[in-house]
Amino acid sequence: MDRNLKRANFSSGSPWEPVVGYSRAVKVGGHIWIAGTTAIDSDGNVVGKNDPGLQTTCILNIIRVAIEQAGAGMENIVRTRIYVKNIGQWEEIGRAHGAVFDQIRPATTMVEVSRLVDPDMLVEIEAEAFIGE
Repeated sequence: MDRNLKRANFSSGSPWEPVVGYSRAVKVGGHIWIAGTTAIDSDGNVVGKNDPGLQTTCILNIIRVAIEQAGAGMENIVRTRIYVKNIGQWEEIGRAHGAVFDQIRPATTMVEVSRLVDPDMLVEIEAEAFIGE
């Protein structure tokens, strides 16, 4: 990486960020990376228990805030990775993702994982954006 490129870290205010040592988003040059994001409200409670579509919508709203903090918009997202506990729920998750990214169409991967940090979490999404040099 070019040492002259400026790095900016963006926090969501989560109490876990300093404990785990991560940022909600990191911007270097024209690239923005959004950390794995789950459906958590401002009090740290899981949103949409047993509803993967609602969790996906909540997550994408959290990602929207992070990407805007970093000076970009959802249209700048070029890649998402979706981690799900039950791949059988792919269509509900995919429809929620598609409602946001209908015309944007980032490269996307969805994979099943054995579990996430909280048993009530059904979906986790990370994103990458590009805003130019």
